Amino acid sequence: MAKILVADDEPDLEILIKQKFRQKIREKEYEFIFAVNGNDALEKIYQNPDVDIVLSDINMPEMDGLTLLSRLNESSPLIKSVIVSAYGDMDNIRTAMNRGAFDFITKPINFEDLSLTMIKTINHAFQIKETLKAIKENNILKMYVDENVLNFMNSREYETSLMLNENVEAAVAFIDICGFTSISENEAPDKVVKLLNGYFDIIVKEIISQGGYIDKFIGDAIMAVFRGEYHLDKAIEACLAVRSVIDNLPEFSETVSYKPKVSIGLNCGEMISGNIGSASLKRLDYTVIGDTVNVAQRLQSTAAPGRILISENSYEKVKESFDCRLVGEVNLKNKSAPVNVYEVLG
Repeated sequence: MAKILVADDEPDLEILIKQKFRQKIREKEYEFIFAVNGNDALEKIYQNPDVDIVLSDINMPEMDGLTLLSRLNESSPLIKSVIVSAYGDMDNIRTAMNRGAFDFITKPINFEDLSLTMIKTINHAFQIKETLKAIKENNILKMYVDENVLNFMNSREYETSLMLNENVEAAVAFIDICGFTSISENEAPDKVVKLLNGYFDIIVKEIISQGGYIDKFIGDAIMAVFRGEYHLDKAIEACLAVRSVIDNLPEFSETVSYKPKVSIGLNCGEMISGNIGSASLKRLDYTVIGDTVNVAQRLQSTAAPGRILISENSYEKVKESFDCRLVGEVNLKNKSAPVNVYEVLG
């Protein structure tokens, strides 16, 4: 719905506009607000900051239309103005245009012309707002997304990949910050979020440095996926680096004593990659699912602080590259038989 402010000291104009645009008003396409002069118009705009366009007379008491134009340019540059006046000489037209008027209509009003001009002006105002919204969203996106990712998102490959559901060979790691729940229950929200984000930032850097990507943040844990050549080796390297960096962090001691540790579960194999979620909610996550992912999460829930656990299948693939030790058989949820689990030492 477009919100239109009419500034004019003629009382009959309000009645006339309500009559001529009664269908648009009834169908909630237009909402009109009326002011008797420039000062009144500025006050009404202050009360209704979502005004889209202004229709203004020139000759009004207290503050005329040309002064109102200047004030609007200073305070509300997104609002587009149309001058509707009996003063149709070129000097007034030029002054109005120089002060930012989008268009000019002379009295007596031709309502067909006014209607077309309003449609054109409203569309222009909406386009500007949409453009600014897109710029704002793009700038926010740039704060959080790597430039290479943004370039990929503008490519045809990205458009195709959004619709692509496939089986992939990959490694998935669940990295949990141990004991953080007790911090969140006892400290101020701002402090908790700042501390958690600081830890996440450290972890994310190590994952990205090995070519992994963050699938999602789950409370105080991270799910990371590694694809491509040597994906399991890269995943283990990233997890070892994460553990090392976190272990070397100082104890947080401003108002709480907390020494961070991570517990990590890691697995590799075939998994389904696709857009998972609810179309009706317009919330879809491009993620991986399957037994390989489930096992990695359950390995993490089994791992003690500072431990990196992998499945026997993963161990067989990396036993010549990494120092591992057999933990033994562990019962994992939804697994009918115990599974052999190994710890990555280095």
